[in-house]
Amino acid sequence: VDWATAEAMAVGSLLLDGYDVRLSGQDVARGTFSQRHFGIFDQNSGHVYYPFKNLGDRAGSFSVVNSLLSEFAVLGFEYGYSITNPNCLAVWEAQFGDFTNGAQIIIDQFISSGEAKWLRQSGLAMLCPHGFDGAGPEDSSGRIERFLQLVNADYDGSRGADANVSMHIGHLTTTANYFHALRRQ
Repeated sequence: VDWATAEAMAVGSLLLDGYDVRLSGQDVARGTFSQRHFGIFDQNSGHVYYPFKNLGDRAGSFSVVNSLLSEFAVLGFEYGYSITNPNCLAVWEAQFGDFTNGAQIIIDQFISSGEAKWLRQSGLAMLCPHGFDGAGPEDSSGRIERFLQLVNADYDGSRGADANVSMHIGHLTTTANYFHALRRQ
């Protein structure tokens, strides 16, 4: 199973289980790097067909939003959306490390510390690129260590999944990892 299929299986199974799924970021319907097909474009009519919006009446709602390059605003909105709708897999995808740069204040002030400050959990998932994408110095700053530094300081790994951590960081190396990480969220 390839990465796009694993993602589609996770999203489709969540929807069929009655959970909502929302995905935002620049060009996320087609997935610039993932070959995602959440929106199928008819070049003749201009119509866009969204297969996941047609799973029946009992399925959760599905939305995919190709957002502007205002990552601070988009990630801030998605964080708020995830708090108000805990039965939704809300996903924000950054194409390059510099997208993460633009959203860093939201990550620092809300996502990594919001639960400790306001006792409100967020189920937001962030799909961030690995560093050194090769498109210049700004595009190499989405490194995983930036996020590892934001996890609660009292977490030492000894308490397992029950530990009070601000974020779960994953370096997913197989499509099965990706499927289960999305389902868990």
